Amino acid sequence: MLIGQLAVRLQGLLGGVVFPAWDSRTTEDFYAAAASAMSRVQVPCHIKGAVALQVGDVRTVQGRPGVLVIDVTFPTAGPFELQEITFKNYYTAFLSIRVRQVGSPNQSSNKWITCLRDYCLMPNPHNEEGAQDYVSLYKHQMLCDMDKVLELRLILRQPSPLWLNFTLEELQFFQHGPQSPSSAFTKWLSHPAPYEQPALLLQQALPDPDKVSSEVQQMWMLTEMIRANRTTARIGRFDVDGCYDLNLLSYT
Repeated sequence: MLIGQLAVRLQGLLGGVVFPAWDSRTTEDFYAAAASAMSRVQVPCHIKGAVALQVGDVRTVQGRPGVLVIDVTFPTAGPFELQEITFKNYYTAFLSIRVRQVGSPNQSSNKWITCLRDYCLMPNPHNEEGAQDYVSLYKHQMLCDMDKVLELRLILRQPSPLWLNFTLEELQFFQHGPQSPSSAFTKWLSHPAPYEQPALLLQQALPDPDKVSSEVQQMWMLTEMIRANRTTARIGRFDVDGCYDLNLLSYT
């Protein structure tokens, strides 16, 4: 319940980003989202127009393009380490991403590498579930390291003929920002301090129940013995020494 409330607060910090149901997200995804919200910096980019890959006769319905390719360049950023990608889906069923990175000095060209393959955005392409969700992808979900990124190529697929158009909207890319307490924040979430574990401390502070039961039983027996042996004799009057002034002993 507490983590669910934190996720709602995090959604507000991210400006309306909607996560899927909590059961479908791992704890690692939540920690990544919390750290990202605290340390990410948006990378300026240039998003080229989508290019349709036509299959079949363009004059027939069967020839409707089911694949779109979107190229993204970062002309002012230079090579950077990609931390997160956010976007709003628009009827795209599957997403693949290829990345072009700065190669090692002994490489003559920078090759394209697949870093995400057929990521499912719509559980059923023929239904609208997930069709317009906000999505965040993190570097730990990629198939390769996302450092020294030069260019990205997004490959969108929609096999269902029910949707005439599909794309990705509000595309944003983020890199690591200045050092922040985000690492300590995730560590605090994963490993609470001893004073933040009341259940454990309470369990350690409780005495042995058998010992407590034995002592209570002995106290009960002593109480019953005192009650049984209580005297019934009346207490006699007290003799007052004549040296005291009786007026001092009177209430009137």
